[in-house]
Amino acid sequence: MNVIRKTVSAIMGTGAPTTERFSLFSAELEKEYTIDAYLPGKHHKNNSNRFPFVLFNDGQDLPRMDFSGILQKVSNEWADQPCLIFGIHCNERRIREYGTARQPDYKGRGDLAPAYTRFILQELLPALRVRFPLSENPADAAIAGFSLGGLSALDIAWAHPEVFGQAGVFSGSLWWRWHEVRDDDPDADRIMHDIIQQTAQPDLRQRFWFQCGGLDETDDRNNNGIIDSIDDTMDLMRALRNKGIPEQNLRYLELPHGRHEPATWGEAMPDFLHWLSERGERG
Repeated sequence: MNVIRKTVSAIMGTGAPTTERFSLFSAELEKEYTIDAYLPGKHHKNNSNRFPFVLFNDGQDLPRMDFSGILQKVSNEWADQPCLIFGIHCNERRIREYGTARQPDYKGRGDLAPAYTRFILQELLPALRVRFPLSENPADAAIAGFSLGGLSALDIAWAHPEVFGQAGVFSGSLWWRWHEVRDDDPDADRIMHDIIQQTAQPDLRQRFWFQCGGLDETDDRNNNGIIDSIDDTMDLMRALRNKGIPEQNLRYLELPHGRHEPATWGEAMPDFLHWLSERGERG
């Protein structure tokens, strides 16, 4: 594993958010990953503090939404306890690495999701902790992503509540299924829904944030007048409630004009960051 070359002192300045880019080689996936580290404007220079943090799948999309500018606008909310943010760039194997670790979808996509999960837990996080003062409290740790990256983030967080207490899903690919759509039951066979429903003892302290756009897509497989991305998200949130996740631990943002693109996710980002700032201590 490569050692991250940037120290925390290199990004702990004052004023506007700072971005540092570094690379990390994954022995698990035999690939080098580009990581962007973001630090909001107002923060402490004392490295002895341990900071909340967020990992973003599809980190290459953050600059496309002027993420540094968004951070600067919301930095006052994090003045007392800033949050370190890391954008993990995807690569040409995105469709294989993102997905659900339990199984690929019915077309075999997501076959590297178990290895990607191990990369996050066993390679990336330990490497980040070498150089950055990350909190050890799961309530301070979040993972998020866009589209298929959002599905991946949700899957990793749900499977590892001892690491991630929060997950953010922007336009999540929650349609991910182990069988093609069936005419007699078009909403069956969704893998992430099944995973949640089959979990015996979920961690009820976890928090989940979801966003959908009214123009995310046009498909309506069950002909109920609601596009599939919204239907899938509503059904998944219902599954979380049925498992006992408290209502106050769920947040849903729907942008009627929102599309499946970084501009919409950037519009939703302040809501997500504000929601993170409201995190509480886990018991």
